[in-house]
This record gives sequence, C-alpha cells and structure tokens, in this order.
Amino acid sequence: MKRLVEAFLLLLFSCTATFATHIRAGEITVRRISNGPHTYEITVIAYTDTGSPIQFGEGNINLGDGSVYALKNLAAKETIPLGNDVAFNRFVFTHTYPAPGGYTISYQESNRNAGVLNMMRSIDTPFYIETTLAIDPAYKLNSSPVLLVPPVDRAIVGARFVHNPGAFDQDGDSLAYKMWYPKQNRFDSVFNYRNPNHKIFYEGRDYFAANQDQDSIPSFTLDPISGDLVWDAPGMAGEYNVAFIVEEWRLFFGEWKLLGQVTRDMQIIVEESDNRPPDLIVPADICVEAGTLIQDQVTGIDPEGMGVLMEAFGGPFEFSSGNASFSPAPPVYQQSPGTLNFTWQTACSHVRQRPYEIRFKVTDEPADGGAKLVDFDTWNITVVAPAPTGLAASSEPNGVVRLSWDEYTCSNAELLQIWRRVESYDFTPANCEVGMPAYAGYELIDVVDVGALGYTDDNLGAGLNPGASYCYRLVASFYEPEGGLSYVSAEACAVIRADAPVITHVDVETTSTENGRVNVSWTSPFDIDKVDFPPPYTYEVLRAKGLNGDNEIVSLGTTQDTTWVDQGLNTADFPYNYLVRHVANNGQLVGASSAASTVRLELKSDSTSIDLNWRFDVPWSNNSKEFPKHFIYRNNVDVVDPDGFYLISSTDIAGQDFKFADTLGLVPKTEYCYYVTTQGSYGNPAIAAPLLNRSQIICGYLDDKVPPCLPISLALDNAFSCEAQTQFTDCGASNFSNRILWEKEAVFECEDEAVSYNVYFSALGEEGTYNLIAQVNTTDFTHQNLKSFKGCYRVAAVDNSGNESEWTDPVCNDNCPYFELPNVFTPNNDGKNDLFIPYYNDGTIADFDLTRCMRFVKSVDFKVYDRSGKMVFYTNSSGVEGSIFINWAGQTEAGIDLPSGVYYYVADVEFDVLDQQQAKEELKGWVQLVR
Repeated sequence: MKRLVEAFLLLLFSCTATFATHIRAGEITVRRISNGPHTYEITVIAYTDTGSPIQFGEGNINLGDGSVYALKNLAAKETIPLGNDVAFNRFVFTHTYPAPGGYTISYQESNRNAGVLNMMRSIDTPFYIETTLAIDPAYKLNSSPVLLVPPVDRAIVGARFVHNPGAFDQDGDSLAYKMWYPKQNRFDSVFNYRNPNHKIFYEGRDYFAANQDQDSIPSFTLDPISGDLVWDAPGMAGEYNVAFIVEEWRLFFGEWKLLGQVTRDMQIIVEESDNRPPDLIVPADICVEAGTLIQDQVTGIDPEGMGVLMEAFGGPFEFSSGNASFSPAPPVYQQSPGTLNFTWQTACSHVRQRPYEIRFKVTDEPADGGAKLVDFDTWNITVVAPAPTGLAASSEPNGVVRLSWDEYTCSNAELLQIWRRVESYDFTPANCEVGMPAYAGYELIDVVDVGALGYTDDNLGAGLNPGASYCYRLVASFYEPEGGLSYVSAEACAVIRADAPVITHVDVETTSTENGRVNVSWTSPFDIDKVDFPPPYTYEVLRAKGLNGDNEIVSLGTTQDTTWVDQGLNTADFPYNYLVRHVANNGQLVGASSAASTVRLELKSDSTSIDLNWRFDVPWSNNSKEFPKHFIYRNNVDVVDPDGFYLISSTDIAGQDFKFADTLGLVPKTEYCYYVTTQGSYGNPAIAAPLLNRSQIICGYLDDKVPPCLPISLALDNAFSCEAQTQFTDCGASNFSNRILWEKEAVFECEDEAVSYNVYFSALGEEGTYNLIAQVNTTDFTHQNLKSFKGCYRVAAVDNSGNESEWTDPVCNDNCPYFELPNVFTPNNDGKNDLFIPYYNDGTIADFDLTRCMRFVKSVDFKVYDRSGKMVFYTNSSGVEGSIFINWAGQTEAGIDLPSGVYYYVADVEFDVLDQQQAKEELKGWVQLVR
C-alpha cells in the first residue's frame, strides 16, 4: 500500500493532511492476526471528492457479530491527497470475533459525490460496501484478498477502457470475479442504477457502432478469472460508479469452499479527448524453480509519442522479506517507449501452487494536459520447489526396502511423498511439471514429515513381492492453502530376493462359461538358500474368484512342476487370482508368491467405436517402459476367416490408461469379439521378460442400445436376517450385513447378455430415494458395515455395451427391535443394579441372554407413578440429558430418594424400523424398588 500511495503522489500537488469530501469509491479488507482468538485487522478504504466539505468516517461500521461502531471512534484516519479532486482515506483497527462462523462486515456513510451519471441523485445516496468472511478452525490464518490497484480510474469517450484491481491473496487462495452493483444499504442498490453501457449514455451516437472499432454495440464485461473490467467503449463524459465482487476459494478435502468475498465500489471518470490509449509489452508467462533470480523488462508505448508512467502491482511486492522490486521507483514519466525493470530473487518461501499475477499499468501524459488513458496487462510467474536429492534404496530380508535421502532444501515444506512402482521408469519432468505424473505408473505409498531422512517399506507388514525390482521417487508438498509440489526426485531401485515362487503368467487359454482354462506359471525360488531348502520343490496352487481377495478360495493341488493348467472355469464372466505356496518335504510352508490375476477385458460401444479397457492385479508391472505395447486381437477382420482372431493394434501403454477405441471398419449389427495380450516385467534381469498374458474373449456390437435381461428372483438371504445376526452379538453391536441373491435370465430371452449388475439401495424404500451402491459381476451382493438392517434393494443388469436393464422390484429387510424392562432394581449405591434401565449388557455379564438386548430403539418417553397414581418421575430421550436407557435412580425429578415399594410405569417407545405400523409401542408394567 505504501508503494501505491507513492505512485499517486507523483501526480499530486501539495495539500493539507485532512480533506473534506464526498465518497467516490472504496472497499473493506480483513487480515487474520491470531490463530487463537479470532482476531482480525480490518481496513476500510475510501477514495473521496476533495471538493466536498464533508469529512469521511462519519458513518457506522457493522462487524457482523452484533457490534456496530462509529468508524471514526475505532482508529485514527490516514488521509493522503492524490490530486485531480481525489483523496485516499484509510482506517485500520482490530476486532476479535466471539466464535467461528460466517460474518458480513459492512460500512455505510452519507453520501456519494455529486453528479454520478448511472444512478439517480448520487449526492443524496448513501455509500455502502461490505466484505464477508468465514471463520473456521480448519482454515487457520485465512485473510481476505487485498486490491492493490486504486479504484478511481479515468477513461475517454470512444476508447476502450480496462481496469484490473490487482487482487492478491496472501494465502494463495484461488480468486474469482463477479459483476455486482453499487448499493446504498445491505439490501438495496442505489437509485435507478444502470450499467455504463446502457443506451441512455450514448445519446447522439450510433449505439450499434459505439465500441472502439465502431462495428458493434458497446460492451461492459468482467473476466471471472483475470478480473479485467473492460468497457468498450464509453459514450458520454462524466462520472460512473460500478461494483464487482472478488471471491476467494479454497480446495478443501476435494471440495471448493467459498471463504469470503470483497466488494469493490469504484468510479470511472470519463472525459472527452482525442487521446489514444498506450500499450504494454509484457514478457511471456514463466515457471521457475525456487532460488532463481528473475530479471526482465516491461515496455510501455504511447502511439502519439507522449510520456508514459509505468507501475507494477502484485503479491511479490508485498512480502515482508524477499519481495520483488521494479525500477524506476518511485515511478516517473518517461519518454515513450518507457521501460520498467523487474527483479525478483525467488526463494523456497515463495513456492505455491498458483502462479503469482503481476499487474502492470501504463498511464500516458497527453501534451494538452487532458484526460489520461491507461492500459493493463498481467505477467504470471509460477515458483515451484526443487526436487528432493540423494534418494537411495537397499533391499533387506523378508521383503523390505530401506530408503534414505538428503535433508530437503526447503525447510518450509510440510511433507515428503513416497512413490513406488515395479520396474524402473526413467523420465525427466518437463518445465513446471511438478509432482508425480500419472503416466509414470507410480503409486503413492506414504507421506512423512519433511524433516525425515529415511523410510522402511515393508508393504504395510505384508512384505514386498519376491523377485520384483521396486523403484522409488520423492516429491515434497507444501502447506495449504498456498500448497505446491516439488519436482520429482531421481529414481532409486532395489530388487527383492526371490526366496519364494514368483508368478509370471496367468494366461486365459480358453474363454467359456463352463470349460474355461487358465495357464498359471511361475519361477522357482531361485534366491533361496539351497542348503537349508534343497530341491526338488513342491508347490501348492490356490485360486480365488475376482481380481484380488480370497473369495471362494480353493486349493487346486500340489506339483513339482512350475506350471498349472486350471480347467472347468467360467472365464467368460469372472476373473480369477492365483497364489503359489512353496511347501517343504515335511509339509511345512516355506514361502508363498504374491497373488496374480487374470486380465479382465471390458467393452462399451457407441455409434462409431467399440471401446475396450482392461484391468488386472499382478505383482509385476504391465506399464513397462521397456515393453510398452499391449496387443489387441479381433475377429471379423479377414473375410475368408471371419472367426479367426487377428492383431488389429499394438497400442503403446507406457504412460497411458489401459484402454483402446476400435474404429477399424466396424459395421452395425455385426458381433465383434476381442482379447488383449499384455506385456509386463518384474524389472529383474533374472526373470525373463516380457511376461505375456491374455485376457478372456469378450464380444459386443457397434452402437448397441439394447438393454440386457432383467435379473430375476431377487431375494434376501435368510442366513443374514436380523434375528440370525443379533442372537449371538453384543447388545451394542452396530456392524451388520444384508445379503441379496438373484438369478440371471436365460440368454435366449433377450438380445444381450448381462455381464455385470448395478445394485441400488434406499434406507426408506421410497421411489426417488435409491442410490447406486455397488457394481458387481456376481449374482449376489453383501452389504457390509451396516448400523441397521432396514432398507430396500433393487438390481439392474448391465451388458458389454454399458446398457442397463430395468430395475427389479424391491426386496426389503427390516430391523428386529426389542425393548424389555426389568421388574426389580436396588438403588442402594452398591454398584450393582443401581439404575432402572432396559435389558442391556455392557459386556460385563458373561451369561446374559443376548436375545433380550435392547436394540433399534429411537426414543423413549418414560413416566413412573406411585400406588396412589401420582407421577413421581418423568424422562424422555430428547435433549442433552435424555437417554433411551432411562437411567432412573429411584428418585423424584427433584432428586429425592423414593421409599422402597412397588411403582408403576408407562413407556412410549419408538423403534427404528421400515414398517411404520411397528414403529411405536406403549409398554405398561410395574417395578419393585428395593433399598
């Protein structure tokens, strides 16, 4: 702000320190100065008309928390004359908010300066501005953006006008701009407000050719990203007021949050002149590594050869240390073309995700002393962090890799990301390509504090895959909200000892629903100690359904060979994964391979292509830089041999997703069948590569819009009923499951066969409340980790082209609520049976009858009466003190002990059930109170 004022002082004549004025423009900004108390520094800025005798600061400021003050009583006013009947005024004070929340800070004062054209009676209209902020502990020291370019600007009739507020957010939040309108109070705009390009302001001119190029109607726009306010072009001399909002947004756990906004009410003074605006020549946007010295030059040119004043605004000039500079400073008028020399020694403290926006402004100096014109342009500078250095990796026993690296250069970073992949992938990041690119095929396995110097990778205790070469890289990340990532480090690799079998092939030899074949191959544990474990070796082969996991896992048998052909499978509908165990001569387990799956090919189509994508879960890398191609085979290629499969593409997978779009000579209503052969590698020279594995064959049609058959016989699995699961579970259990089953309609009933199913669930069972919760390729689904059984399910089939059938009729499950009250309790403070509560076991009673547990109760309204019928106690489960456990201590509501005896109760209980006819029950009974 000091530089801003110095720039204006060049245009001034001497004035006294205090001015009488009416208000032209202004805004409110806030800066968080305490992370404990919610204390903010609040700045109210106004630009005023020095021709008025009214002092600025006589209005009231509302701080949004019920606090309203006279502005002049909060702080001393700073007033600086800027010349041309304009003065700068500023009040700065602090305020502490009572609690987190959303607040609107507003200021209102009478009145605006006289003669504003695009509103009625401006001299009688109050001036109103506001700023909103969100206070949340998660946002920490969040401050509003500041607007560095003054809000009083000048324009010329018929010439394109540009203004940019030079907004800077010190927290690195993303800024957006929105057109608004000048207001006189919180709810009302000024009287009869019109945009400056309204037809009324172009009297005597051809409105349809009133822009600068005289070929279109005038426009008045605000760029929502850059903040450029453009009026092309003014039509009438005079003063205009406009307003816009600067919003600050922050990405918070994957969701953009609006943290606050600043409203700028600004004035544009339009004059008649033959002057033509100057132009700026700004360097191209750049990205530099922290530590780089930036030195460059901006040029300002006046088309009439007049003098030009060069200014710069932006975040890099606002740092307390390590800030940028420009010269000449302070700015002076130069003969056109003028130059501004920019210098910035960047440092780690400048790293952030978003670029810095340097706003340059050039102002001309007409020879006749008339209206001055300006031009704005923006230079974006992104400062990124250097790569971590010194990464080294070494392999240790039991599938462990130990990493070490140098101390990171930028101590203001927050974390180091540790990335891993199988097999080396050598690449050099492009300029400004920070973080780990997706195409490199690395997986983020952990993050550590930036001060760490090493890491042990044991694959979360499971051990790394035998025989694989694991390669690592590091990326530094910086604190939000500025954020930012470093360049990725150089790679370091280590090979895990192959002291267990190493699966190399899980190859689908035959696709069939009943007679599918999968060939599984592996290498012997060639790094094993042959003295302790002499060959020959025996292997046990295990198979499970799915790409991973142990669903329906079975042992296929043992062999001393290193290959196994698994037969009689449904390879058309299901993928499988395999594990090979090394068994000693005494039958003891020596070691086991990592699991490896078949390649699962999926298909979708549209009117022009058939799209393939394939998945797998294997311990080797199928994204190999040495063997980057995967091979696509299809039938209906050779007219002589339409059923034969031919190679139609060898797509380069390195750095890409596993997908392919086939457009090669496809004909509607013709069935096309495909399979894919993948190539992979362990990155270990001792294991031959490439590893070739085929997917199953899958078929589909071009532009297939026919849905598959509707699933049939949808039902609940009774073994998962509420009663079956709760009879053996603790009273407080809340981890239940629902299992549904259905059948696949015979293929001849429909044109397309289902290959997967969408499962929909509603907790209410009402139309319009169902949500997709799962996509499965089996004819059953288990809904796990439920706190309640109640809800309804519907299922739809999906074919190879992604077409979905109609939904089945719903099948519903419900809770089995229970609530029982005892007949006796002893409130004598002996720690046993002191409270009257429903039957419930907190885990301390070994022989408790779990079928009597209180379950699925939403609310309880409980009343107790003595033998005369007088109510002596009442409680309900609502409110802070309420509880469905009742917790009656044998006292009146006033806390007076009741004598021993028989008491009667009425309990109105509401249950958590789908069937509303069973939702409420009134229980009446008696209880013996014994002291």
